[in-house]
Amino acid sequence: MESVFGEPPPVNLAGSSSTRIMDQDAHFVPPKVKENEFDLSHISSKGEAQMVDVSPKEISKRVAIASCKVILGRKVFDLVSANQMGKGDVLSVAKIAGISGAKQTSYLIPLCHNINLTHICVNLALNPHDFSVEIQGEAASMGKTGVEMEALTAVTVAGLTVYDMCKAASKDIEITNIRLERKIGGKSGDWSRQK
Repeated sequence: MESVFGEPPPVNLAGSSSTRIMDQDAHFVPPKVKENEFDLSHISSKGEAQMVDVSPKEISKRVAIASCKVILGRKVFDLVSANQMGKGDVLSVAKIAGISGAKQTSYLIPLCHNINLTHICVNLALNPHDFSVEIQGEAASMGKTGVEMEALTAVTVAGLTVYDMCKAASKDIEITNIRLERKIGGKSGDWSRQK
């Protein structure tokens, strides 16, 4: 029997496709990076994924703010603003979900450090001009690594929760513009998105 990709299926474990893939990977040579280009800290010198060792870093206050927009459409927007969705209060549930999501970031993103957050704030606001929910999340900690991923996870999980709470009324909902807006602290210093 031939597989969809033209190769016969493996007969035993010794001839499995994973063994063939490992043999191919042994010949992979990562491209050389110029000295002045950014280093990817999650990539080892052999091109393998790795968790960054933050033990030599200084402890400092870290803050990150992220945002997201969920475009509902007029019909769903009117239901959410009147608090008439069948599953309940969309904005309150999404707020709690975003806070909970931020606290679970290291379980969701494999190479993220488990961070002791000192603050998480998620705000959701209805925007009647484009029938959307605007979401902003802020994460903070005193630590050796940044909280950008926690802020981004907060707004993403809040956005997904808005979708889940509203999907019975429309499948046309869009989760858009998930992005970091600002970060404070750390070796790379402060950063803010240009408006």
